[in-house]
Amino acid sequence: MTQFLNVPFLPQDDYVEFLNTKSAYIDSVHFSLMGAKRLDNRVDPQSIDHLETIIQLMKQVKVKNKYLLLNSIFYGPDLLIQKDHLAHLIDCLDQCVSAGIVKGIIYCDQFLLQSLSLEAPDLAQSLEAIPGTNTMLDSQAKISSYLAYIRETNFQLPSKLTLDRALNRNLEKLTDTVRWCRQAYPDIKIELLANEGCLPFCPYRNSHDAYIALGNHEKDDKSLYINNKFGCKQLLDKKPYKLLQSPFIRPEDVDSYLVQADLILLSGRAHGVEFLKKIISSYVAGSHQGNMLELLDSMHWLSEHLYIDNSALSFDFANMLSVCNNRCSSCGFCMELFQAIARPVKQKETENVTSTKIKEKLA
Repeated sequence: MTQFLNVPFLPQDDYVEFLNTKSAYIDSVHFSLMGAKRLDNRVDPQSIDHLETIIQLMKQVKVKNKYLLLNSIFYGPDLLIQKDHLAHLIDCLDQCVSAGIVKGIIYCDQFLLQSLSLEAPDLAQSLEAIPGTNTMLDSQAKISSYLAYIRETNFQLPSKLTLDRALNRNLEKLTDTVRWCRQAYPDIKIELLANEGCLPFCPYRNSHDAYIALGNHEKDDKSLYINNKFGCKQLLDKKPYKLLQSPFIRPEDVDSYLVQADLILLSGRAHGVEFLKKIISSYVAGSHQGNMLELLDSMHWLSEHLYIDNSALSFDFANMLSVCNNRCSSCGFCMELFQAIARPVKQKETENVTSTKIKEKLA
């Protein structure tokens, strides 16, 4: 069996048991330190704030490659300036390394990477530094630059790279980029993010991540309100057919992408264990019967209002969308497809599916 998945870890006993039943398909897991001193500003920390618990459960996961998430878009300056704050992170990292539960860190903030390298050079030398998804590695120049910047630190070069999600819908550029990576860095595996489900080239992405990080750092997160009123949610409210342009990879399409890539990254840890079990099972099976939106991280909220029949999408769906020119007014393909396969979750008889109806459902 091919170990092709990179999946989130959450510290629950039943989830550990589930991961072990699927370990033949899982290449790696990524985990957070959760609430510990706000070391992860990507999610709102809940009940787990005990490193010992995380280490104990991670040791039970029968997956070789384990990575620590330090991929907030930014951290509070106190973490970089006040030595006692950084010392706490270094101590947590050191405990994880000593326990054998971390191969490397996934980062976005180069300031954090540099500070860890300077303050704990020996620890850095034992860890890979893997650029996070939101570094958006989409070109040869950007990839080689990020690797060069890692060489300026004491961290090891990464054993894998996650290419930007946008390449999932540009198959020609994806092929060229992967071919170049294979030649330039033959020891580095290539990973693609499958189920985030955000808008293509989302114009809100960087700011949204910054608002999440700021809100969780200050314990006053307003990012949901901002996104609902001004961001991608209000856009999908008006034009829900645009969700089909999202660069997601369905379970049915994975095999065609594994011709190019080595690994498939799944996201969605903020939705909890049951969501993760569902998506991992679907990607292992290579199919999903039901609402396609149930698989997506960023657009999962829509699944309560809108049903997209996954089985109604063509086997060459990814290829068809790869020629999209984003000129919706003159094309109309996504609008027509959306009307054919989408319906409100509580659909009345004879009710037509239009963006106006969806807007009423989401109001």
